[in-house]
Amino acid sequence: MALRAAGIPFTERAYLHDPAVTDFGREAAEALGVEPDRVFKTLLADVDGRLVVGIVPVTGKLDLKALAAAVGGKKAAMADAALAERRTGYVVGGISPIGQKTRHETVLDETAELWDTVLVSGGRRGLDLELTPADLIRATSAVVADIAR
Repeated sequence: MALRAAGIPFTERAYLHDPAVTDFGREAAEALGVEPDRVFKTLLADVDGRLVVGIVPVTGKLDLKALAAAVGGKKAAMADAALAERRTGYVVGGISPIGQKTRHETVLDETAELWDTVLVSGGRRGLDLELTPADLIRATSAVVADIAR
């Protein structure tokens, strides 16, 4: 795992994923007994022709205009799910910001810094990784900005 190789501490948090559930982040929060605002989802957007990762709380939505501004872009749109899966190597609902097939510019919502630890997908449905916001930033080379609404 990329985190181990980088010497970044983390905890694997596994839970039984219900295939009927489509709100993956809220399912994780409930199953793991953590505040939903601590669980972050990883989304890909096309910003002026390049893919950018946005990491926001599962309780919010990605503000595409703010994401574009955070990386010096003008226009952003959500990336196609199939493209996101191809470029990250993960399936939707299990896209992790860590260890992606292709490294992308990454922006983490500033609310992550309100928590001692946050949870992000571990690369498959039913597995989250818990780590400090500082370690998530280090692992992804993320910039921090207000990108959630």
